[in-house]
Amino acid sequence: MNRTLGKRSNAARRGARARTPHALAGALALLAALALSAGAARADYLVPMDLAQTNHLKAYGLAYRVLATGENVKWLLNYRGGSFLLPERSGLLTEAQARGVRLERVDGVAVAAILREVGESNADVILLEKAPAIAIYAPPNKQPWDDAVMLALTYADIPYTIVYDREVLSGELEKYDWLHLHHEDFTGQYGKFYGGFRAQEWYIQEQVMSERLAAALGFDKVSEEKKAVARAISSYVRAGGFLFAMCSATDSFDIALAAEGIDIVPREYDHDGTTPNAQERLDFSRCLAFENFTLIMDPLVYEFSNIDMTPQAGARGEARDYFTLFEFSAKYDPVPTMLVQNHVSVVKGFMGQTTSFNKNTMKKKVLVLGEVKGADEARYIHGNFGMGTFTFLGGHDPEDYQHLVGDPPTDLSLYPNSPGYRLILNNILFPAAKKKEQKT
Repeated sequence: MNRTLGKRSNAARRGARARTPHALAGALALLAALALSAGAARADYLVPMDLAQTNHLKAYGLAYRVLATGENVKWLLNYRGGSFLLPERSGLLTEAQARGVRLERVDGVAVAAILREVGESNADVILLEKAPAIAIYAPPNKQPWDDAVMLALTYADIPYTIVYDREVLSGELEKYDWLHLHHEDFTGQYGKFYGGFRAQEWYIQEQVMSERLAAALGFDKVSEEKKAVARAISSYVRAGGFLFAMCSATDSFDIALAAEGIDIVPREYDHDGTTPNAQERLDFSRCLAFENFTLIMDPLVYEFSNIDMTPQAGARGEARDYFTLFEFSAKYDPVPTMLVQNHVSVVKGFMGQTTSFNKNTMKKKVLVLGEVKGADEARYIHGNFGMGTFTFLGGHDPEDYQHLVGDPPTDLSLYPNSPGYRLILNNILFPAAKKKEQKT
């Protein structure tokens, strides 16, 4: 498995450079010359990812399918919205047409011109070599519309496997290159829905199911079982795994890691009290992304800590809620560049239980990929942890501004060019990228 590409971004930011712009231009010029010498007889297909593309989301699925056949894909970072160059093969055009994906046939001369343009601009070519094995951490009672990543993968026709606590604790994560966390509450407080939904049948069933599962796995309490799951996932990342999470899985995961050895769960959830001075006993060194946060332990308050900035987002309102993606150097910082590829630089916001991240609670090593201008509010972040990486995206559903319990599913056929869903799918292809040698 290609597990180490994520290490490059921070090193590049510290000044370590894998290649100089002059060397890059020379290498791409050589590639262009080789493509030109192949002549016009050979052809590839360019998948434009700018505004010309008719279905951005299914384009990712098409690239994944090519990788699954054993062929490589070239990802043209910062070129026409992060376009793909696919090798010509039988049935590709027909498949693209069936998916509604726009292709442009390019011969050797055209490919050479594209590579020359890439070499002379803030762009680069990343070789994708392997279709990543994808796992989604989600509970047995999930619904397909409960999670934006499952929606995106299903719509794009990218295969994935569902795992949950049994699989995680038995070590099965080793089978997968990439793991997404369904909007789970890793603190064992059932999403802190107690205040508004404790009498609802679905809430009661979820609590009963969680308590039975914890007992079957040998734990006295759900909170302790969830901590063990969080530790196992943390070990997976440390060993080289790629982790992606949205909504409440982002902050509750780090909170569970920090609360090792103490009880932060009020008796309304687990029938006993909390550890005295629990806040002062948190161990932030265990966390991936956050530190120095303050817990909100009132069971009637629908919030875990001051990491989340949902109230600030809500105060702006839907009409004014946008976040801006940073532009990175594709040649020096390929990792964050991959993660922000899009046909727009400003993305409309969307809320969740965890909507955005308080920059004052973020570790210094964490890289902000998208932020709310003029606020201490990050929406999209990335970092290294051990040999692996994590990427957190705030909010629940990029095309449902305020997704509520019981809302109908989002029909992605109505949003084939969704910038928010593109951010999710960038992460899917991230583990497929070939690691470039780094010189220090």
